[in-house]
Order: sequence, then structure tokens, then C-alpha cells
Amino acid sequence: MAALLSALAISKAYPTGTGGQLQVLTSASVEVARGEVVGIVGESGSGKSTLLHILGALDRPDAGRVLYAGEDVFKKGDRALARFRNASLGFVFQFHHLLPEFSALENVAMPALIRGLRLSAARGRALHLLEQVGLADRASHRPNALSGGEQQRVAVARALMNEPGLVLADEPTGNLDVRNASVLHEIIGMLCRDQGQTFVIVTHNLALAAICDRVLYLAGGTIRGTPEQRSSI
Repeated sequence: MAALLSALAISKAYPTGTGGQLQVLTSASVEVARGEVVGIVGESGSGKSTLLHILGALDRPDAGRVLYAGEDVFKKGDRALARFRNASLGFVFQFHHLLPEFSALENVAMPALIRGLRLSAARGRALHLLEQVGLADRASHRPNALSGGEQQRVAVARALMNEPGLVLADEPTGNLDVRNASVLHEIIGMLCRDQGQTFVIVTHNLALAAICDRVLYLAGGTIRGTPEQRSSI
């Protein structure tokens, strides 16, 4: 089966305050099949978030290519790249980044509104997604009336609004207590199992990594294998 996403020999460095370069990624490569859930683990500062941002076309690599359904995404101009992100990708971050002036339903619908749909057209799907994450009765509440776990579930629903081929999650349970993290694990597991949603998840959480089909270990700026293999690398 052809990969939905292929990252080929990705390298990325950032300038330091002393005029040098900090090499974060060095020829890192990842492939993700449709319907697969891939976890990426590694030590703090190993470049996991940088890699995820490049996979999601939020940042450009210094070298290498990212192919989505066989198309090189970084051959697109900035406006086309923004449209691609909106239509094809969903994002969940450690901090939910909900817009405080909008209700849960409006926050979930936001990717569709950005795409040009009216709220009346997007409302049905937004409500369905809130129901899937157990928050249909909280649709009219603004973020400040929701718990941290509820806000993160709204963020997961929002990531699915435009029916993306791929959802990228960066420490999605990193800001939650054990109980709320467990609820979110169950929701992500359900989306993967029942709907075949493709995920790439950066995480330190072993329980979340356990629901993944594969877990990759990032060290020294490149993918070194599974966590079990790292001691022999």
C-alpha cells in the first residue's frame, strides 16, 4: 500500500544566539499508511515537535521532502499550502488553543468557516463531532466554562471538522491529569479503530503510545527505530 505521508531525509537547523547553528533534525525519514496510528517518542529536545511541524507543513525543512498522497507539499506556495493544511490535515496541540469568544460548537466549526462554509451549513457536523467526544450537551459553552479535559476534547473534534486525511497530535494529553488523559486516549482509540482515522502522535505518555500501531524513536536528529531498539543503537 502506498504511504499517505512520506517524509524523506528531513533536516532542520535553527540559528543560536552565538551565531552558530543548532542541528535539530538530520536526514529523518517517516512513512505513514492510511488508517495507521504512528507514535513518535524521544527525549525532551530531540526534535519531535519540529518534525511534527514539518510533517504538518507548519514549518519548512532545510533539506528533504514531505509527500502527501504522492505530492510534494513544499512545492506549493504559501497560500496553496495554507489551503492544503486546512483541507487535508487536522492538528491537536498540548494546549488546546480554543478561541475564548466562541462557543464549543463554533470552535469545532472554525476550520469549515475558514474554508468558506457558513455556520448554518457546518453546524450539523460540528454537533456530531461534539457528540462523538461526549460533549454534545456543552456545545453552547465557551472555553472558560469547560474543564481542561473538555477543552482538549473540543480541540480533537475541531481537528476532525474538515474530514482530514491525517491528524497530527503534539503531546495531546501532556497538560491533562490521569483521568482526563485516559478519556482522551479512549476517544483517539475509538477514532482509529472505528473510523480508520490516520494519526501521527508525539507523546511521552506510555498509555497513549500503547494505542499506536507503531512507535518510532527519535534521537540524534533522526529516526532510530522503536523504543525497544534504542538500547542497541
